[in-house]
Amino acid sequence: TECVSGCMCPDGLVLDGSGGCIPKDQCPCVHGGHFYKPGETIKVDCNTCTCNKRQWNCTDNPCKGTCTVYGNGHYMSFDGEKFDFLGDCDYILAQDFCPTNMDAGTFRIVIQNNACGKSRSICSLKITLIFEVCLEGVISEDFAAINVASPYTPTQGGYIVIETDQGMNFMWDQKTTVVVHVAPSFQGKVCGLCGNFDGRSRNDFTTRGQSMEMSIQEFGNSWKITSTCSNINMTDLCADQPFKSALGQKHCSIIKSNIFEACHSKVNPIPYYESCVSDFCGCDSVGDCECFCTSVAAYSRSCSRAGVCINWRTPAICPVFCDYYN
Repeated sequence: TECVSGCMCPDGLVLDGSGGCIPKDQCPCVHGGHFYKPGETIKVDCNTCTCNKRQWNCTDNPCKGTCTVYGNGHYMSFDGEKFDFLGDCDYILAQDFCPTNMDAGTFRIVIQNNACGKSRSICSLKITLIFEVCLEGVISEDFAAINVASPYTPTQGGYIVIETDQGMNFMWDQKTTVVVHVAPSFQGKVCGLCGNFDGRSRNDFTTRGQSMEMSIQEFGNSWKITSTCSNINMTDLCADQPFKSALGQKHCSIIKSNIFEACHSKVNPIPYYESCVSDFCGCDSVGDCECFCTSVAAYSRSCSRAGVCINWRTPAICPVFCDYYN
């Protein structure tokens, strides 16, 4: 009924946020807190998404599955479920010798945690790879002596890497980090601590007996293949170490800092930050940075998979001597 001061667009147009007016179908799309103009594309996993009339139109390519184990018993399954599990037995991490796989099995990966002396922290993993031939965890000591015929291709650098013709790739940093990639053809055909890769994280805690388990400890123990071992319950490693906890929070804050700011909207940093602080408290000495570096590197890998590459290592922070490994 009366005039109001301000800027308005003519009928049929809307403000573009920069002082101009545009048709509605020219509005941008939003992803990860960023705006993209119509026609612009982004990569989401292995698919390409194009902005069109405020909506993302994405390709529907099947993507490979990635399972990661790092630090003091931190897992991320093929379907993205994050959980913590500890034990000093041998456990099936991933395999395709499963009831849901009608084809003949091709691989099994067995891991064992090695504790740091009397501490509550994990120093390294013992790995056993079982194909049509057996590759033992001693490959880190005498890697050059392995004579593996095709279709298994081993290489060594910063990581020990084994690639198979069937589409399973295995990476190990010879410490506490293992990354397993499986091709889309393995979807719904794998099982173990890494889950079943069926696109649904809600059923990842399926036991060896094919039952759904609410307790992570019971789920994990169902995949052990040795009986002469103990079941370790997860505890708060920082509860009785306030000094280490405070120092861990200071060091691990790099994950929440502006160094990783470009990744925060794509990958939630909080679980990785909490894992980092917990692992820091479990280290034998305050100066032991391996626990800290492993967690930060895990977040960096997740960011990289989300399309954000962060150059976070420095000569003072978790350096990697690339010339040595090259």
